[in-house]
This record gives sequence, C-alpha cells and structure tokens, in this order.
Amino acid sequence: MNLEIAPEAGVPLTVVTIARDRRKSAEDEALSEDDDNLRYDSVWAVFDVDEHPNIPAAIQMARDNSIELAISNPAFELWLLLHFRNHPGMRGRAEVRRLLDKHIKGYDKSVNFTDYKSGYENAVKRAKSLGACNLQTCQPGPNPSTGAHVLTESIRTDN
Repeated sequence: MNLEIAPEAGVPLTVVTIARDRRKSAEDEALSEDDDNLRYDSVWAVFDVDEHPNIPAAIQMARDNSIELAISNPAFELWLLLHFRNHPGMRGRAEVRRLLDKHIKGYDKSVNFTDYKSGYENAVKRAKSLGACNLQTCQPGPNPSTGAHVLTESIRTDN
C-alpha cells in the first residue's frame, strides 16, 4: 500500500477541492500513461466542523466526486482524545484541546502514533458509539462525533 498525504490544508470546501483535483490528476495520468496502477484506490478528505463555512457544499462535492470523508465535530482532536477516555459530551474545539492536553502535554497538532497506539482499539469503539456524518443530507455528525476511525480502519485493512 502506498499512502500519500497532501500537504495543503484549508477550510472543508478547499480540502475537498484539493482531493477532487488530486483524484482527477491521477486519473488523467493513468489514462495518458495507459497504466491503471496510477489511479488512487481511494481518496479521503479529513476536516473538522469547528466554525467552518460551506460544510454541506463540501460534503456534496465529496459525494459527487467519490471522495471519502473523515469529519470530526467539533475538531479532529476529539479522535485523539478518544484514545484516552470516553467522549467528553458536547464541547467546543478549545475545550477538547484542553482535555487532550491532559494526556499529551504540549499538543501542537502533530501526531506521534506511539502516543496513541495503546488506546487505538478503545478509540475505534468509542468513535463508533458516536453519531456519524449523514451524506444523504450533507450534514456532519453531531457534537461529538468523528469519522477518523473509518479512515484509519480502511488503512489498516488495506495494509
């Protein structure tokens, strides 16, 4: 398995646009080189709800372009926090980060897998117990919710 992580970041609609464009570029290259191996097996957009605009439009664009989504509400740090404890109930992103800092001192948005490895299985179970993104209505899941476990489990099973 070859995993490529785009260095770009942005609001949800930008993240999905980048994912769409990368998928299209790989498709074009596969056609021009006559090599199906150049196509991506799957493309994911990872973003959080936070206070971002245009989330329904981002979800719709993802649906229209076969982009998988891993949405966290309120923030990605919820997924990380679930490695250590049950969900904290409805919280804002700053509160979730404060709770995570109790477990990962000085958390700075970088993720060292060894810090989370022992809690991974519990995090997956905890994440599954939360609500999920509703792609049919183009709505993110409730606060708290995360789809990060779907992405990580996809990576594990494809490995």
